[in-house]
Amino acid sequence: MKAMHQLIEEQVRRWEILRKEKQKDKILPVITLSREPGSGGKLVAKAVADRLGLDLFHQELINAMADNADTTTRVIRTLDERGLSMIEDWVSAAISERHLWPDEVSRVLMRVIGAIGRHGKAIIVGRGANFVLPPENRFRIRIIAPLELRVSRVAETYSVSKKEAKRHVLRTESDRRAFVRKYFHSDIGDPANYDVILNTGTLSVESAEAAICSALG
Repeated sequence: MKAMHQLIEEQVRRWEILRKEKQKDKILPVITLSREPGSGGKLVAKAVADRLGLDLFHQELINAMADNADTTTRVIRTLDERGLSMIEDWVSAAISERHLWPDEVSRVLMRVIGAIGRHGKAIIVGRGANFVLPPENRFRIRIIAPLELRVSRVAETYSVSKKEAKRHVLRTESDRRAFVRKYFHSDIGDPANYDVILNTGTLSVESAEAAICSALG
């Protein structure tokens, strides 16, 4: 697997090339994918990205873009003046609509997500992206599954006991809920925050991917 800095470098170069070529705005909205731990959300996101030819931004990649000032600056500078103005408008709207008092960490995170959203042709996993991008630029997915099934999947994937797997699932779930509550004053589990909710307890990864692609038209 490529190192994180390599992935970021390749992505920034692709954006720089696209900017020079002045490509037209993409038709597809950016897909934001929220998932319960152990639900297989990452697998669904990859399947959708592969099928539609989208850039996939997982939580670790977004964090890496936002955690380093130089990297964040490079990401933001891949936008033209109109793009820069738009993400500032998006961030301001998100702050105003949700009555946020964001610290610098959340502002940087929202700008990185905004830059990804402005470039388009992407699927963003986690980090509250559905609360940052405006309605006309996003399609919000939530992947869920029954707790016991999620616990079993985590236990099998990481070769740990079900007891340990359950602790991991519940802790991760709590962390994600707290993150969204802290930075976006919202409930990660509220169905109103999503356009489509899919249950991988009854749907395979392939079926979930097909449902998302179908919903996108």
